Parts: sequence; C-alpha cells; structure tokens
Amino acid sequence: MTISRRSLLLAPVVLAPAFTPLAALAQGADAVNADPRLAERGTGQPDAKVTVVEYFSLTCSHCATFHLQTWPQVKEKLVSNGTVRMVWRDFPLDQLALAASQVARSLPADRYEGFISALFASQDRWAFARGGDPIAEIAKIAAVAGMTREQVDKAVADQNLARGIMEMRAKGQQEFNINSTPTFVFGKKVQPGAVTYERFAQLAGEASGA
Repeated sequence: MTISRRSLLLAPVVLAPAFTPLAALAQGADAVNADPRLAERGTGQPDAKVTVVEYFSLTCSHCATFHLQTWPQVKEKLVSNGTVRMVWRDFPLDQLALAASQVARSLPADRYEGFISALFASQDRWAFARGGDPIAEIAKIAAVAGMTREQVDKAVADQNLARGIMEMRAKGQQEFNINSTPTFVFGKKVQPGAVTYERFAQLAGEASGA
C-alpha cells in the first residue's frame, strides 16, 4: 500500500518524527536502542544465508495478503532450512497501524509473530470495520496472547514507544527510500509489493549468491 495523502492526514502529529532531520533522529537513537520493545523482531537462524527485511503496516491489505498466503510457504521452505532469516520492521501508514504496532511490540518477543499474524488474519474486523472500537478489537486478540486491556491501553498511550516506531519508519525511508508497504530488502535489492513465493525464493537466491 503506497503512502497516500489520506494516510498522512490521519496522523499529522505522530507522523511528524518520520520527517525529522537525520541529526535530530540521531540524538534520540540511544533512547530508542535502550528500549527492548524496539529491538529486532524476526525469525530464522542468525547465520542464515540471507537476511530479508520486511517493512510493513498492520493496516495494509497487501501486507495481509503476503502474511496469509506467502509467508507460511517462506517459513516452511526457506526459513526452516537456514536459507532465510526474516526481520520485521514497522512502517505504519496511519494512527491505527501505529497503535497496533505499539501493542505488538509490548508483547514478549516470542509472541510477536503470532500476534501480527492474528492481526492480519482479522484485519477486516479491526482495521476496516466501520464504526465500533478498533482498539477494543485489537485488545481481544492481545488477550489471547496474555495481555490485559489495561496493558493494551498503556501501550497505545506510550509516546516514547510511538516515537521509536516512527524513527524506525524514518530510517527505512532514508536508507531504502521506502514509500509503500509491504517492501522487502534482499541484501541491496529493494522489492516493493506482496511478492509471490516463487518471486521471494528467486530474490533470496540471488541475494545469497545461489
């Protein structure tokens, strides 16, 4: 999903750090790095042949398509055998995606993948449903992962966590010119779009020199 005018208008205040000058971002780097909630989230062997980085937004339907249709094949055929290590980096496109990311990163690291998968699987209930309370729907899913509603609300209200996630987004824009989700980084190659398994495997092979 490409960054749109609508996406930017949804979060004029929280998205501001994404356009902060590099020098200003660097000043906050130590604080971000010190927060374990902002540590790398990923799966696969540390010495895998290639590390693939995915920039995603939890409210992006194309990201959901990849995670529900392609990611299970990638995990079974490429991650399990040590070919690929997958790293996930938040690139929220609106305030709701940012809030969902804050909740996801407030869970223990070993519950992160399962939680974002559950969010993608139920995206129509919390991200696209008209009316209702989307945070309440997210909280229902978080409850299964062991998080109380009070903990969810605390995570969503945490501006330091929000700032850290937005700095992650800003770094992706600055390093790889990310402007849509999902976008994958295979070594030096940047590939936007919800790629098929065949295309993912091809790019992973090229990045590993196979």
